[in-house]
Amino acid sequence: MVRAVFPGTFDPIHMGHIDIASRAALLFDELVVAVYDRPLKSLLFSPDERIDLVRQSFAGEEKIKVVGYEGLTVDLCRRLDAKVIVRGLRVFSDFEYEFRMALANHRLAPNVEVIALITNEEHSFLSGSTVREIASLGGDVSSFVPANVAKALERRFLELSNDGLGYMPTPSLRD
Repeated sequence: MVRAVFPGTFDPIHMGHIDIASRAALLFDELVVAVYDRPLKSLLFSPDERIDLVRQSFAGEEKIKVVGYEGLTVDLCRRLDAKVIVRGLRVFSDFEYEFRMALANHRLAPNVEVIALITNEEHSFLSGSTVREIASLGGDVSSFVPANVAKALERRFLELSNDGLGYMPTPSLRD
C-alpha cells in the first residue's frame, strides 16, 4: 500500500486544496491530509477548527484521512509510513519554494518522494490569504470554498467585528 501525505495549514481549506487532494487520492492507496498546527504566519482558525473544516470537506471520501500534526513533515511521514509528500503548484513562483523544500525534505528523508501536481486553471489564483481577505471584506467566497467553510468564515469575521478587534489581512508568501 502506498500512502501519501498532503501537508498544509489549510487556513482555510479551499477548492484548490480539494482539487489537489482529490486528484492525489486517485494516484495513491491512501491520502493523508495533514493540517499543520503552528506555522510561522498568522492564522484565522485554530488547529482544531481547521482539522474539523478539512474533515467535513472530505466526508465520505474513504481514501482520504485527515490528521493534525506538528514538527517536520518528514517525521510525520515516517510515523505514518508514508512514501510520498504531495504538493500543489499554482504559479511559477511556487516552483522555486517547493523545489527548495523538496530538496530539504529529501535530504532529511531520502526514502520519501515529493510529487507536485499542477493546479487546475480555474484554481490557479486561489490561496488562503486571498479567501481570507475577500471574506474579511464581506465578499462572496462561496465559489472558492465548500459551504461549511464559507459559513465558518462568515461566523469568524462576525465574531472579530463584534469584539471590536476587526481583521487586517496579513499577506503571506505561502499558504
